Amino acid sequence: MSLTVADTAHLLENPIDVLETIATKQDWPFDRSAEDELSVAVKGSWCDYDLSFSWRDDLHGLHLACAFDLKINAGKVPDIHALLAKINEQLWLGHFDIWKEEGFVLFRHGLLLGSGQDMVEQCEVLLSLAVEACERYYPAFQFVLWAGQSAEDAMAACMFETQGSA
Repeated sequence: MSLTVADTAHLLENPIDVLETIATKQDWPFDRSAEDELSVAVKGSWCDYDLSFSWRDDLHGLHLACAFDLKINAGKVPDIHALLAKINEQLWLGHFDIWKEEGFVLFRHGLLLGSGQDMVEQCEVLLSLAVEACERYYPAFQFVLWAGQSAEDAMAACMFETQGSA
């Protein structure tokens, strides 16, 4: 996913430009709705992820919201909240949340950026962080919503890491 110095020479001021360049290089569909907003679609192994980025120049802050197709019915909200608490305890950066208006789960993270070359690497890491977190915990949400598992059982199942290959 890494960009070269030549790719980034003109991208030192606005991280949305950096993210647009990353999306272009990865051949990911995107929509630049405003100078400070970008939406990117990323295909994961479990589902497709819709990443929305917003830049606030006054804060030098970049916000990411990564939503995925996982609709929560009202009866499962307490179970999903229990699962969110368990997952968020495991995360160092970012957090999962429920967008109440739409009833779906999303991963959110904010990042304070300075200007300069480091911005490119920070944007790449932010994008990877979101997709990796969603990929890791997506099965846990499925276990709670569709298999009727408890948050504890769902976490135990998704924290299991296989070694090698068969």
